[in-house]
Amino acid sequence: MTMLSESYVKDLLAKIVDPCSGADLISLGWLRGVGIDGSRVSVDLRAGYPIDGIRDGLAASIKASLQADPAIETAAVSLDWKVFPHKVQGDLKPLDQIKNIIAVGSGKGGVGKSATSVNLALALQADGARVGVLDADIYGPSMPRMLGVSGNPQTVGKRIVPQQAHGLQVMSIGFMVEEDTPMIWRGPMVTSALQQLLTETNWEGLDYLVVDLPPGTGDIQLTLAQKVPVSGCVIVTTPQDIALLDARKAVQMFRKVNMTVLGIAENMSTHVCSECGHEEPIFGSGGGSRMADDYGIPLLGALPLDIRIRADLDQGTPTVVSSPDCEITASYRQLARKTAARLSMTPRNLALNVPQINIVNR
Repeated sequence: MTMLSESYVKDLLAKIVDPCSGADLISLGWLRGVGIDGSRVSVDLRAGYPIDGIRDGLAASIKASLQADPAIETAAVSLDWKVFPHKVQGDLKPLDQIKNIIAVGSGKGGVGKSATSVNLALALQADGARVGVLDADIYGPSMPRMLGVSGNPQTVGKRIVPQQAHGLQVMSIGFMVEEDTPMIWRGPMVTSALQQLLTETNWEGLDYLVVDLPPGTGDIQLTLAQKVPVSGCVIVTTPQDIALLDARKAVQMFRKVNMTVLGIAENMSTHVCSECGHEEPIFGSGGGSRMADDYGIPLLGALPLDIRIRADLDQGTPTVVSSPDCEITASYRQLARKTAARLSMTPRNLALNVPQINIVNR
């Protein structure tokens, strides 16, 4: 009969793969402790990203995997999670009250980047994280309309209080001007405005700040790279070749300025007819996956082209909150979990004196 030991249990956990990151529980650094009493085992695990929506199912799966071993009669699994600050580019220092900044870019317009950003943020929140959104598109701010919030934000002294929308902390230049007022500003004014919106806002204890970037690889993106401590970037594209050309430029730009590209989100992957249910990849298929393979990064999610996404955003109630149990929301929540899981695998920010445990560099 096999005698159980801590190393034996660790070997078993090393064979169990986290479905969101694709890595095993030991290399991810989830294990905090092992208890053994004869043939009974207990393990204490802590994930590095929010898992409220899948915690019970994941714990049950881990328990079943352990109990499948003939040497284990019963297994108890304690599973918690905590978001840590992760390493940013260059010598930049992390901002107070924000553990991680995730930039969402595309390289071009019209690919649904803002819709992806806002639903990504809400999906992270749905799994338990504290999340904020910064609308970095100074010329074309869309977050006020998409989140159904408007009006001048309050101030405390010289600092801005972020607006609240569906539980998110939100800041946008769109709160400062009328919806139809154009921002006729040159580049230096735009970059200065972005820095003010980021650093002069009273963000409160965020696990993630999702920054919705404007299209292109210009002033805003360069300011982000030089001034803003970003933990990781998500590139949004559609499957068509024209969109992929510009998305590739975005990947190359972020890499040249030493920012971590977490992966690709393929938007408008397929369209399902609301009348007959016929599904068709009207923008082509496989483009996001091929691009991810070319750059050695994961495809974080494939999102549908669906009229409900547009209608929900026009009403200020994004799909993740308006229809939390629908298949569209499920795709956004999967995207959020894979994004957060991927970020959790990068080195932690030791500047904050947070102990680093078995972090895998990928």
